[in-house]
Amino acid sequence: MYITITAQKLGGNYSQSSADFVGYLEKENEGLETRDMEHFFNQYGDEISAEEVVKEIDGNTAKLKKKEPKFYSITVSPSKYELKRLQNNREDLKTYTKDIMKDYVTSFNREINGRPITIDDIKYYAKIEQQRTFKGTDFQIKENQPFATKILQLKTDIRNIEAGRAEGNIKKMKREITKLEGQAPHQLNRKRIVQGMAKDGNQSHIHIIVSRKDASNSISLSPGSKHKASEVEMHGKNVKRGFDRDKFFEKAEKTFDKTFGYKRNFAETYKARKDFVKNPNLYFAALMKLPANEKALAFKMITKTGLPIIPSIPVSQAQIALRVFKRLRRGAEVAIKSSSIGI
Repeated sequence: MYITITAQKLGGNYSQSSADFVGYLEKENEGLETRDMEHFFNQYGDEISAEEVVKEIDGNTAKLKKKEPKFYSITVSPSKYELKRLQNNREDLKTYTKDIMKDYVTSFNREINGRPITIDDIKYYAKIEQQRTFKGTDFQIKENQPFATKILQLKTDIRNIEAGRAEGNIKKMKREITKLEGQAPHQLNRKRIVQGMAKDGNQSHIHIIVSRKDASNSISLSPGSKHKASEVEMHGKNVKRGFDRDKFFEKAEKTFDKTFGYKRNFAETYKARKDFVKNPNLYFAALMKLPANEKALAFKMITKTGLPIIPSIPVSQAQIALRVFKRLRRGAEVAIKSSSIGI
């Protein structure tokens, strides 16, 4: 389970309207009949229009400045192993979303009128998407890039020859392009994987847009707070503050496991990923101490998430693990820097 929380930002300021983001989330509905569309939903309704989402989110920003986020985007991406556990993909993901948003509110160290925050105190809208496309940060794109660069250069050379600006054998160049297309290490349906290409298999994931202000439009609730759980004196009173991201991510995992009877492997736990970044020696030691069957599954999961075992001739389990570990750490560090305030 991969969960990210991001504030929608444009340049130096945060988005003043949710319209662009909501429009982006509507892209999969283009060209579909109404009955086939994915609608926004929340704790109280299942067929909420994009117009209503924009109206409600944009109208809930009292006293927020331009340099403050008006809303946050939460992306919940179950793994293919987790998705296989679902019986009814769409309805199960809706149920899960409503459950983890309860986990979300309990992760705030805040009170409203002397009571803990509840699901009724936040304003959010969620939408399920069924497709994903390859991005420049995906390892398939990165490892195909040397071939893409050569192909682009050959195509440029061909255009120059056709325009009379250079000389060369166009047929030979086209044969070389065909050869490079086939040699690229990552293919999908016998085609070189490129940016924008749709990913294969079940790619269901959830987008959630949640207002920075509470449902009454009076209290600021920021999941981007750097404070986990503390108190600060304001106007002569002690006020609780903070959002515990670790608590939210861990509870979201436990909620999925309990709801769908899922047995989570060490390699896919939030704790393992965090230990990997914060204390790699602890992570590596725990990985190697797993029972044989769990260790085998852990390595399989690591491989399937785009971190292949490097050596073609395994020398020993320890050497394989070490190489996977090094590759995994590089990948995780890039992911953490690129978007999420998650880990």
